[in-house]
Amino acid sequence: MNAHLVRPAAAEFLRIAGAVPGLTPPTPCAGYDVRGLLNHLLYWGPWLVAAGRREAPPSPAGGEAEAALVAGDWRAALEKQTETLVDVFGTPSAWTGTTALGTAQLPAAVVGDMVLGEFVLHGWDLARATGRSCAFAPEAATAVYESAVAMGEQARSMGVYGPAVEVGADASPLERALGAAGRDPGWTP
Repeated sequence: MNAHLVRPAAAEFLRIAGAVPGLTPPTPCAGYDVRGLLNHLLYWGPWLVAAGRREAPPSPAGGEAEAALVAGDWRAALEKQTETLVDVFGTPSAWTGTTALGTAQLPAAVVGDMVLGEFVLHGWDLARATGRSCAFAPEAATAVYESAVAMGEQARSMGVYGPAVEVGADASPLERALGAAGRDPGWTP
């Protein structure tokens, strides 16, 4: 259970996301520019919150592609959503038993790992896309790596991860997590 890793990872994620200077640069997350990646985060966050609370998922008017959530004060919306995710998944009870993510029933710990992965992987995506640094705790990166390895094939079959990227034997925990999730740690815009 990685509930204790959520708060520090979320803080680093918010530090990066709050300083995004522009919305058009491409990101290492295939198919997303910065705006698209932020829209993805704002769209799926309520689904993750609902899964953690064991509530019905939101009923959006359309899918992620139709959502236009990066408008107005999107930074405040992202900060509030992140704080809610921390409140939910920063507690061990959110990681126990089973829950639903949409129509899929799965272990609650898998959803918790998704939340941690969203902060670490997409935090890195945003940092890399905008020329920022990131400093996720090695323990958080290791947990994301272990999760990416465990669900890698399924995630790749669903288009969530790209093909695994080889990293060197001396790779950092974050670089290993990135490679397992289909990201090239050396990616540049």
